[in-house]
Amino acid sequence: MRLTRYTDLALRAVMRLAVVDDEDLLTTRQIAASMSVPYTHMAKAIAQLQRLGVIEARRGRNGGLTLTASGRRTPVGDLVRTLEGDREAVVCEGDSPCPLAGACRLRRALREAQEAFYSSLNGVTVAGLVTAPTGPVLLSLGAPPD
Repeated sequence: MRLTRYTDLALRAVMRLAVVDDEDLLTTRQIAASMSVPYTHMAKAIAQLQRLGVIEARRGRNGGLTLTASGRRTPVGDLVRTLEGDREAVVCEGDSPCPLAGACRLRRALREAQEAFYSSLNGVTVAGLVTAPTGPVLLSLGAPPD
């Protein structure tokens, strides 16, 4: 299964936030820069993560983003499923409906595979994504040069 760029950015954002201390808040701009992605794209992913309660924004001079406690415990499969939406792996209807739609077994097989994919990812939480060696690499992203 291939994830959308949007989901990829959201996952990278939560991973980046998972390795910083609660006192060291990051901004959307800092996360976008550290991941070498456009700010506007990251801002959309951050806004969705806020709506989901995965991250929290603190306003003000010393404001920034932080991963919530529930965000740390979120199973990755559940997060990916939510970010991707409930879309099918194949589209059988539409402008050119598939002539096999009434007798095809592929759609069901792909749906079962998709469910297995999400279930497999649910074995990992957001916090689990950043254990070594990932965490140290994430901490070095966007760090000032020595």
